[in-house]
Amino acid sequence: MKAQAIRTADQVRPMASTAREVAAHRIEDARIWAAPKLDRAAHQVEEQIAPKVSAFLSQAAERIDPAPSIRRRGRWSTIALLAGFAACAVGIVLYRNNARQWADSMKDTGADASRWSGDRVEDASRAEEGDVRADETPRRKY
Repeated sequence: MKAQAIRTADQVRPMASTAREVAAHRIEDARIWAAPKLDRAAHQVEEQIAPKVSAFLSQAAERIDPAPSIRRRGRWSTIALLAGFAACAVGIVLYRNNARQWADSMKDTGADASRWSGDRVEDASRAEEGDVRADETPRRKY
């Protein structure tokens, strides 16, 4: 009986390993097929079903609200709107001041650069003409 069980096990092993490989390939094929379907379903739920459920819940909440306060909503929205305008105004003022300062500093930098380049040209022309003595080295002004 034992010998027969060993022979049978030896015969079944290759078939079991083949079955395992086939099952692994089929599971992978099923995953490859199902992944895009699940992704599409998720997007449809997000784009179509979720907004409808959200609207339904909002309507239900408005219906069962015992005392809807319309004045409060108007005050808060007005306050939020005015705060937004104030923040925008502050931002615009800061932006303009910063832009003005940047432009002024760029003008100063451009004037300095042109003055330095003019000094260099004068030093070079004097050196070529021989005005500068051999023991004197021209000073760099940059």
